[in-house]
Amino acid sequence: MNEKELLPWLEKATLGDESAFQLVYQATHQDVYRTVAFLVFNKQDIEDIVNEVYMRIWRSFHAYDPNRPFRYWLHGIILRQVQDWKRKAWRRIRLFERNSRMTYEQFEWTDTTILQSEMQQELFSFVRQLSYKLRVVVILRYYHDYALEEIAAMLRIPVGTVKSRHHLAMKELRKRVAMTGGDVYVH
Repeated sequence: MNEKELLPWLEKATLGDESAFQLVYQATHQDVYRTVAFLVFNKQDIEDIVNEVYMRIWRSFHAYDPNRPFRYWLHGIILRQVQDWKRKAWRRIRLFERNSRMTYEQFEWTDTTILQSEMQQELFSFVRQLSYKLRVVVILRYYHDYALEEIAAMLRIPVGTVKSRHHLAMKELRKRVAMTGGDVYVH
């Protein structure tokens, strides 16, 4: 059907006549589908875009100027729909990548945190088994980050005694970790 034959149907479709729109659809569908297929390769995307083209045509009939070629107007709609689809697809891909990256980082962070927490709990249970004199040195040194000299001043004991207790505590912790076959590193 050429444009002159299509023109009366376009005018009726512009007024909301669904049967006229159906005829316009049948007359143009093959051209619309072929044009979209040249621009997009995924069959499902092609069908989605073609559907969007016809929805846009239905909503935009009021903007059609009958003094201009219909095919020109139609192809303009096709190109805009394909460009919109590509833009949306690009955004979806970027969002998917970002979400994947965030999800991976979140799980990695959570898994690492859980693992560290479990290791800290295990190590803390070993520290709690130490005698009070050894335990206090370890807690002040590693939990509160005090220097050996500061620990000596707090406890009012010689630095040599703090060093000795620190050494004994580390030796005891290494022994307990080795007995359980744990992967906890005690330096």
